[in-house]
Amino acid sequence: MLVFSTTSAFSSFSVNDLDAARKFYSETLGLGVSDSEMGTLNITLGGGATIFVYPKPNHEPASFTVLNFDVDDIDKAVDDLNARGVTTKIYGDDEVPDMPGDAKGITRDDENSMAIAWFKDPAGNVIAVMQTP
Repeated sequence: MLVFSTTSAFSSFSVNDLDAARKFYSETLGLGVSDSEMGTLNITLGGGATIFVYPKPNHEPASFTVLNFDVDDIDKAVDDLNARGVTTKIYGDDEVPDMPGDAKGITRDDENSMAIAWFKDPAGNVIAVMQTP
């Protein structure tokens, strides 16, 4: 048996401004954020998982979704994000032609009862809020 099957794990990503990330993840998204001794952030998600966020002077936003939040009501979640100043319509229909979004940026797969909307953190990393069946 590999040791990985019995050990805990965490995800990480970089940002270009740790103070902006701290404010966004704690105040805007309401997550638990703590500073580490290494000059990084630990973000605690619902359920207890932790994400390690580190500053990187030459940071370039990931070209993929770095974090997904599964919610019970995507419309309510998107409305709440929008009320907090978060833009959830970050892709135009020409950028994602196979997955057009509505006016709020929510893409729905009615066949599978799934819906998703993307937004960015202050460093440009893509995050998703999604409702799954």
